[in-house]
Amino acid sequence: MSWFESLILGLVQGLTEFLPISSSAHLRLTAAFAGWHDPGAAFTAITQIGTETAVLIYFRKDIATIVSAWFRSLVALARRDDSMRGNHDAQLGWLVIIGSIPIGVLGVTLKDQIEGPFRDLRLIATTLIVMGLVLGFADRLAARAETGGGRHRANGGKTLRDLGVRDGLVYGCCQALALVPGVSRSGATISGGLLMGYTREAAARYSFLLAVPAVLASGFYELREAGEGHVAWGQTIFATLIAFAVGYAVIAWFMKFITTRSFMPFVYYRVLLGLLIFALVAAGVLSPHAGESAA
Repeated sequence: MSWFESLILGLVQGLTEFLPISSSAHLRLTAAFAGWHDPGAAFTAITQIGTETAVLIYFRKDIATIVSAWFRSLVALARRDDSMRGNHDAQLGWLVIIGSIPIGVLGVTLKDQIEGPFRDLRLIATTLIVMGLVLGFADRLAARAETGGGRHRANGGKTLRDLGVRDGLVYGCCQALALVPGVSRSGATISGGLLMGYTREAAARYSFLLAVPAVLASGFYELREAGEGHVAWGQTIFATLIAFAVGYAVIAWFMKFITTRSFMPFVYYRVLLGLLIFALVAAGVLSPHAGESAA
């Protein structure tokens, strides 16, 4: 991998990680369209350390409060003290852990598929379209709720204070779908949140918080494979730094965007991109396994 490739892939990672359009799919597609080697699942996981570091900084106050309350609840639990029972921040800490279990188990179980068959461009095109339509349907339900026609019209939608174990596990299962490139971690979890009646802001905020342990664990686990094959350590670190800087700017923009706008522009983009991939593969312009053998 050249330094120019790592620059472009770092930019792509930072731009797409927090938007509901799938960063792993865009890294794969960027390489395929440019005629480069597939950067691989390990490169994707490691560069996500950069974008998750941006999450840690952007939500630093929320995360510090949650982590502090969680540790205090752990101490209280050991002492059989009920003083932390019902503490919202401590509960969020436990729910993030519970919600991370599905992707942790499936990530290890399906590792070979994630690095192989799941990177087929035809599968990526399918997941882009299908999950785009799911996001569009969920967004319509959220819009109805906001205008008084939804099931949560009494309070305008559920917030993170309404989050319980059942919803936390549903969020976690939605996040696990993102192991397939094209699904999108944020797209799947935000869609799940909207379908459960959460507001756009609450669904997005919890989506970013839930991703932190899973993404960091995956990235550090894949560090052992950095520098192997055609992707060197230097280029991987460079791409990770670029992803961090761009990702931070994207989070700030996205959190403001969703307070007044719907997710429909992302839905249209996903569907059109999926159809374009199918058309290029069908025409023989693009191989569904472009770059894989070289990678």
